[in-house]
Amino acid sequence: MPPPDDAKSVYEEGLKAALVHRWIQSEKAGHDLGEPCIRKWVHEHWNGFLRARWMEHLEGKTYWTELHGVDYGVLQNEFADDQDLLDRIMERMKEGKENLEVINWALDWGLPMRRVVHILERLNLNSTKLSCQFCPN
Repeated sequence: MPPPDDAKSVYEEGLKAALVHRWIQSEKAGHDLGEPCIRKWVHEHWNGFLRARWMEHLEGKTYWTELHGVDYGVLQNEFADDQDLLDRIMERMKEGKENLEVINWALDWGLPMRRVVHILERLNLNSTKLSCQFCPN
């Protein structure tokens, strides 16, 4: 299945976000902070930015061309019977929690671990470790 016409590029949108960050920080400083500011954004924000895009892709909100096309929108139907649990896990993932933190949370609350682990495996957030291609050297 080809990407939809409104598909977006993680790299293009990431560069836009980094340039906005550079502009805002430069305005605050009163002068252009240049490429070091973009490198700082990549170091501090790229992984979180990429994680958020992956979750949008899985939810079917935005098709990101660099991500796995077969995973686009899978959460819309795959967990219909576990929607509440999925929503609770997604909340934690959007907060930046890692799999182990979600597992510990689920254990603390006595949630069904087999289902929690199945959802985490399907989300597979660690599979989206794309390196930033626009970061200056």
